[in-house]
Amino acid sequence: MSAYWISIYREILDESKLGAYATLAGPALEGAGGTFVARGFPEQVYESGELTRTVVIRFDSVDAARAAHDSPAYQEALAALDGGAVREIRIVPGLD
Repeated sequence: MSAYWISIYREILDESKLGAYATLAGPALEGAGGTFVARGFPEQVYESGELTRTVVIRFDSVDAARAAHDSPAYQEALAALDGGAVREIRIVPGLD
């Protein structure tokens, strides 16, 4: 069953740290089997939605998404982020 990694950026505190993170995180997550499905700011929000940057990455399974997060390559990306953003990351099982 597929899984989706959803990152919600509540606040970006340091653009340069976010850039350093993105340079490392993209290849690390794709190398771990992730496929970027959506990223950016919403075009429209409803109900109590927030205009926050959101990233959605598809993985083959919840275990694959967890392994990607815990991988040395992604941990290096997290070290580069070093408090440059306030985020929430969710791994949600897919329906397929």
